[in-house]
Amino acid sequence: MDGSRSPALDQTCARWRGAHRSLAAIGAALAIVIGGCGAAGSSGTPAPEVTQGGSARTELTVGLGFIPSVQFAQFYLADQRGYYRDAGLEVTFQNQIDPDLIRLTGQGAVDISLADGTSLIPAVSQGIPVRYIATIYADFPNVVFAKAGTGVSAPADLAGRKIGIPGRFGSSWIMLQALLASADLAPEDVTIVEYPDFGQLAGVEQGAVDAATGFVNNEPVRLALSGSEPSILRVDEIVPLPGNGLITGTATLESRRDAVTAFVSATLRAMGDIVADPQVGLEAAIAEVPELADDRDAQLAVLEATIDAWQDEATDAGGLGTIVRDDWTASIDYLATLPGDLVPNPVDVDDLVTTDVLSR
Repeated sequence: MDGSRSPALDQTCARWRGAHRSLAAIGAALAIVIGGCGAAGSSGTPAPEVTQGGSARTELTVGLGFIPSVQFAQFYLADQRGYYRDAGLEVTFQNQIDPDLIRLTGQGAVDISLADGTSLIPAVSQGIPVRYIATIYADFPNVVFAKAGTGVSAPADLAGRKIGIPGRFGSSWIMLQALLASADLAPEDVTIVEYPDFGQLAGVEQGAVDAATGFVNNEPVRLALSGSEPSILRVDEIVPLPGNGLITGTATLESRRDAVTAFVSATLRAMGDIVADPQVGLEAAIAEVPELADDRDAQLAVLEATIDAWQDEATDAGGLGTIVRDDWTASIDYLATLPGDLVPNPVDVDDLVTTDVLSR
């Protein structure tokens, strides 16, 4: 690597920021975004089927969120290697911002989607009929990052610092509050600098802020690629917030359980393939998104950071996809303490997750 920023990665992140501008507008009022979703929805009707070569396959629409990227390599690989086909599925991918996907999944307009657990808890609290069925990110992907050597190596080091964030909403804001609270700090003890266009990485690079929120497989990777070693603060040991995972609507789960189970199994199989050989995941992503080939080294770095986030002690013991119910209980309790009435109606773990589609 020559230390310069990857043009391909810049293009990907610029498209990601554009997709998220609307999220900034709606993140502070999730109830408005998802309210009323119960009126339209899946009635539990059988899944459509397509017939090829004399065999019928169940059609599934899968929402991946954001934009096509190397971070979705497991889905591309499962499709390209025929894992979905062999499981009797015909899978179509869609890209949509997270709150929209939760609402559409609850309605049955999307069969399965990738969603953030800290968005799911408020959504279910407000009546969205969805369940979390498999963990993808075992480690919560939102982090605070800074340049190494700037003195930010623990939450207490954030006192009096300037911290860049997209806005006071969503999973990054929830994570930041947890980090601060662990050091007996509050948002008032730091200077919050908002970057509505998700340009907080540039703020760190240019010294406009001391630290910023981001994703462990995005901004810190880009900071390292630009030649600066990152310092990363994680929330996992403070509050076990649920990372992004697969969700489905309760009606879909009832009427298409076999298809949902088959999809999860095929996806986890592809994740295992990529853990064993990241290069196969990179090639699958490039086959799906050819422009990623413009900078293979950068894309492989992003993928390797993504693979790291798929795994933790729980997945070491139970396998990829493992759902840790106790972590969800802790997350519910924590979100209920935050201002803004994020959890207006009581929910428990059984309202949020189901583990019986994790066939082993």
